[in-house]
Amino acid sequence: MSNRVAVVTGASRGVGKGIAIELCDADFTVYITGRSVDEMAYITGGGTAIPCDHREDQQVRRAFDRIIEEQGRIDVLVNNAWGGYENMIEEGVYTWPRPFWEQPLWRWDAMFQAGVRAAYVASGLAATTMLAQRLGLIVNLSYWAAQKHVANVAYGVAKAATDKLTADVAHELRQHNIAVVSLYPGLVRTEKVMAAAQWLDLSNSESPSFIGRAVVALANDGNIMDKSGRVLVAAALAQEYGFTDLDGNTPQPLRLAEA
Repeated sequence: MSNRVAVVTGASRGVGKGIAIELCDADFTVYITGRSVDEMAYITGGGTAIPCDHREDQQVRRAFDRIIEEQGRIDVLVNNAWGGYENMIEEGVYTWPRPFWEQPLWRWDAMFQAGVRAAYVASGLAATTMLAQRLGLIVNLSYWAAQKHVANVAYGVAKAATDKLTADVAHELRQHNIAVVSLYPGLVRTEKVMAAAQWLDLSNSESPSFIGRAVVALANDGNIMDKSGRVLVAAALAQEYGFTDLDGNTPQPLRLAEA
């Protein structure tokens, strides 16, 4: 299908930026949102940046109203906007892995307001046009923390909530031919990860574009409804669909015991 429109939230950098670039390369008309989007960074790729704080409903609605006014449709929504990774070090102390009773309460709020709630709101706005089309794909970025303890309690609860959001929204949209999936990356070589590269094993890591190629493959799958409501692993999708990372390699899919 030509002239497909994709929206990637929280795409200023990292995974979201990689997804947006790959969608542009696959000839989607791409809109990206974020608190610090750089318009020029995406012009050459055919994308359009809309400054938007996904904690502010009015900003989100204006962004989606603009997209629908300009394009008349949304075919793919990627909910990548996420809060909670900020300020892992507070006053010189690394608080990210602390037990829940020692965690700052703002971290919980950030993950839900700029994460789970942001996905819920954006999905509702995108669904209004997808319902009219009887066609669409919503991809929620999630992670293994939904299924086992990783790092801290708030992180796990937020990711579990994201997967539940996927399952229930998929249930309600199935009759309308709109697919919803959770997508798990592995260790992604984002800007923050590469800043700490000397302490990490990157041998099985993924570029941000690798996740983008997974999204493109899902969007091009004529049987995508068979996957609706499911949790999918990007590296496993690479084996299924036959795409590789930028360097030609295919990372090994992580499993629950390894996450």
